[in-house]
Amino acid sequence: MRLFNKLALITAAASGMGRAGCELFAREGATVFATDIDGARLDQVVSAIVAAGGKAHGAVADLLDPSACARVVEEAARVMGGLDIVWNHAGTPSMRGIEGMDLDDYARCMDLNLRAGMLVTAAALPHLRRRGGGSVVFTASIAGLVGLATSPVYNAAKSAVIGMAKSLSLRYARDRIRVNTVCPGPIDTPMYQEFLGTGLDAAARAQLQERSIAAVPMRRMGQPIEVAHAALWLASDDASYVTGAALPVDGGYTVA
Repeated sequence: MRLFNKLALITAAASGMGRAGCELFAREGATVFATDIDGARLDQVVSAIVAAGGKAHGAVADLLDPSACARVVEEAARVMGGLDIVWNHAGTPSMRGIEGMDLDDYARCMDLNLRAGMLVTAAALPHLRRRGGGSVVFTASIAGLVGLATSPVYNAAKSAVIGMAKSLSLRYARDRIRVNTVCPGPIDTPMYQEFLGTGLDAAARAQLQERSIAAVPMRRMGQPIEVAHAALWLASDDASYVTGAALPVDGGYTVA
């Protein structure tokens, strides 16, 4: 087991890549503390892990609230007895352009994609040090690696996540705390459909999805478990000499 006896906190854990990560990390031996704003789905995730013989706890939290970011870390560390791994997966899609920008939408995108992970990590650092180090993984996006016309604000937020992770990887390397990002391409999740649906009718949304898939050399969308496996590797001791990396999981999109 790659994560035997590890203690892992995963945000945005109730569906898609976050849920796949919770279930995979638990199968690999970790005790998982899952958090999400959707309490009903979160209960399903925790129950499924426990039913399969794994160890999991959950707490509902709205990470747009800065105080909730620190609170959920403290609860996770208290319940599990510490922290070894933090996967900052929480994020949100955003507006398509900047003309007539809704500043509330802008703030939500920046706060959930960037600020929430920053605050969770800041609260987690003392707990990681107490365990002799650990691993922090951020979910960025291919939008943090290349320009995408679909959403400039989302592009900016995910680029900032990668930049922040690189800086943190240097700052905390001597504490044996590794910091990396996983950068999904088009992944078949509820959030991806929400991203496509922003301001578009059904026909336009279908056309955009077709164009997205056509731009992927592997000619398919990714599955949540494929991103979870990448995050697992970054979180595990298999990646013990890897820090500051931005790992694309995109079917070759950023290579083409």
